[in-house]
Amino acid sequence: MPDRARVLLVDDREENLIALEAILSSLDVIPMRARSGEEALKALLSTDFALILLDVRMPGMDGFETAAHIKRRERTRNIPIIFLTVVDSAPDYAFRGYAAGAVDYLTKPFDPWVLRAKVAVFVELYTMNRRLTEQAALLRERLSTELPGGAGADQTSVLAELSRRVVAVEDELRRVRELADKSGDTTMNGAVADLAERVTHLRAGFDALQ
Repeated sequence: MPDRARVLLVDDREENLIALEAILSSLDVIPMRARSGEEALKALLSTDFALILLDVRMPGMDGFETAAHIKRRERTRNIPIIFLTVVDSAPDYAFRGYAAGAVDYLTKPFDPWVLRAKVAVFVELYTMNRRLTEQAALLRERLSTELPGGAGADQTSVLAELSRRVVAVEDELRRVRELADKSGDTTMNGAVADLAERVTHLRAGFDALQ
C-alpha cells in the first residue's frame, strides 16, 4: 500500500497551524508544518506532498512569493496550492492568488467542513495518480518481459491480473468523481478530467492486448 498522503501547512502563526491540524485530523493524511516560505521550500526539496495550504500574509517571503518559487521548480510545479488569508485582505488578493497558480483561495474564518472536503478530494486525486502511475509501469513491465515469450497459460494469468488492476483504477476514478460532485467544487474539474484521460489511455493499452 502507498504511504499516507502528506499535506504541507504553511503559516507563521502557531494557533493557525494547530487549527489546521485539528480540521484535517479526521482525514487519513500526514500534516507537516512550515513556519515560513523558506521552511516550506526546504521541505519541498525532500518530501512529496498531495497539497499545500499556504497563508498569504507572512513576514519575509509572503505566500505569493512562496508560490512563485514552488511553481518554478520542476519537482513541485504541479502540487495544488490553496491560499488562506484573512477576510479584510486587499481586494486583489484573490486575483493574485489564482495568478500565482493557486487552485483555490479561502478567506478566514472559513468553514472547516468546506476546507476538509476540498483537501479530501485533492488527496484522493493525488493517491489515485500515484496508483495509476504504478499500474501503468506494471503494464509496461509485463508487456516487455512476461508476455512476449511466455506460454499461453502464463499470458492468461498475467492478463487476468492486469484486468483486475485496471478495473480497480476505474472504480477508484468513479469514487473520486462522486466525491468531487458531492463537494460541489468546480475547481477540481480540470484535475479530474486529466486523471480520467490517463485512465482511458491505460484501458486502451490493456484492451489492445485482448
